[in-house]
Amino acid sequence: MHKSQDIQNNVPALNLPPAPLRLRRDPDGEVRVHDPLRRRWIVLTPEEWVRQHFVAYLQSALGYPAAMMANEVGLKLNGTQRRCDTVVYARDGLRVLAVVEYKRPSVEITSAVFDQIARYNSVLGAPCLIVSNGLRHFCCRFRGDGYDFLSQLPSYETLICL
Repeated sequence: MHKSQDIQNNVPALNLPPAPLRLRRDPDGEVRVHDPLRRRWIVLTPEEWVRQHFVAYLQSALGYPAAMMANEVGLKLNGTQRRCDTVVYARDGLRVLAVVEYKRPSVEITSAVFDQIARYNSVLGAPCLIVSNGLRHFCCRFRGDGYDFLSQLPSYETLICL
């Protein structure tokens, strides 16, 4: 069996299309995935498995340009350094269009997850928040007085207009 296929047999199935991931096993047995946005090899955790599949889905199915996305974006919140899982930018590279939060497939998406991403968004000001555990995906649009859940994830072109 091919080494990459062997690795993929030991990770959870997701409610996302297959993604063309580059996987490797280090000499110490640690499995890593190449993150094309960060341009480096990352330890393959269940959350990272979700992230890599979701980013590939955003690109291939919804037209999100890789150049307009970044993983593990740092921000300062109440004097504490935090990191957003994925941030999607407008074509100017400055305006944040969406913040994406990932959880491992075994983690239920609850209001606490949305509270976390809303806190991050208090700094970033994105019109769209997305949360996924790889099995369930939620997207909401921020309005001045709250959030409206969308029935589907927007394409990049739609996201620009939100």
